[in-house]
Amino acid sequence: MRKGAKRKTKHTDDSQPDSQPVASSQENENKITKPKAKRLKTSKPHSEPEYFEDKRNLEDLWLETFPVGTEWDQLDAVYQIKWNFSNLENAFEEGGLLYGKKVYLFGCTEPQLVMHKGENKVVCIPVVVAVVSPFPPSDKIGINSVQREAEEIIPMKQMKMDWVPYIPLEQRDSQVDRLKSQIFILRCTQRRSALKHLKLDRLKKYEYCLPYFYQPFKEDEFEQSTEVPIIYPVEPKPVFCEFDWELDELEEFTDKLIEAEELAEEQKDAFKEFVREKVREAKKANREAREARKKAIAEMSAETKAAFDTMRFYKFYPVQSPDAPDVSGVKSPFINRYYGKAHEVL
Repeated sequence: MRKGAKRKTKHTDDSQPDSQPVASSQENENKITKPKAKRLKTSKPHSEPEYFEDKRNLEDLWLETFPVGTEWDQLDAVYQIKWNFSNLENAFEEGGLLYGKKVYLFGCTEPQLVMHKGENKVVCIPVVVAVVSPFPPSDKIGINSVQREAEEIIPMKQMKMDWVPYIPLEQRDSQVDRLKSQIFILRCTQRRSALKHLKLDRLKKYEYCLPYFYQPFKEDEFEQSTEVPIIYPVEPKPVFCEFDWELDELEEFTDKLIEAEELAEEQKDAFKEFVREKVREAKKANREAREARKKAIAEMSAETKAAFDTMRFYKFYPVQSPDAPDVSGVKSPFINRYYGKAHEVL
């Protein structure tokens, strides 16, 4: 019985169900060695390589130059347009107008009616003025406006402005003190985020700023002027006018203002005295300006005189490009009342 049981157990282990017949050794060999079908690889579409235009060495030169006198809320509108100042960049290349020269740059903006994006609109056009000089043209800023009775000439540092060296892109990894920069830009360190903390008068001063320049060898047109701007403070509104002490007769001038109902009859004598005082102040200022100019020339070295004689002003406008308005029809050589006209407009 033990033998039978043993055989039965052996029979059960070796048997296979009818639905799963035992494969022969040849079939197993064929099953193992049968090669797998290769899956076809689908080639991925090749993406076009991206090309990034190399930055030009002086590409941000005009952007780094502060646009003096531009209203703070207009700055974003100026920089939103992709202006092209490649003419300024090329001027510093070998063979260019400013190559190898010591140059001081300041910016400004000129509101002009131009065609932009299919319509005529007033656009603040950025301009860069290049002053070729062996020394800074000035360390002062002029502040003037129609609303102000008199101009102010103050150190530019009071308005957080100064001449600083411009470092080209290729040299920005170098130590600044080791570079002998030939390009200096007028920069303002006033943070726009802090403007809300400034008093209104201080804030407005930035809009009335003009880069100041004093040319002792050229008589200022205001030294010769006989006109006096008058802002007579009276209610309900001030009287704005200009009085020429050589061409106007004060009595007749005052009567005309009364006839035009710009001045009340009872204000006549007070107004006349106000004008006389302004004329005395203007004559004194003109006399002092002439004396100061003569003194400056007398004390000037021969080297400084030669520098003033060779000093040149160049005014750069943006060149025509698809992304910006065409400004070729609105170019002007006039810089401001202190610098006068540029020697060349580009």
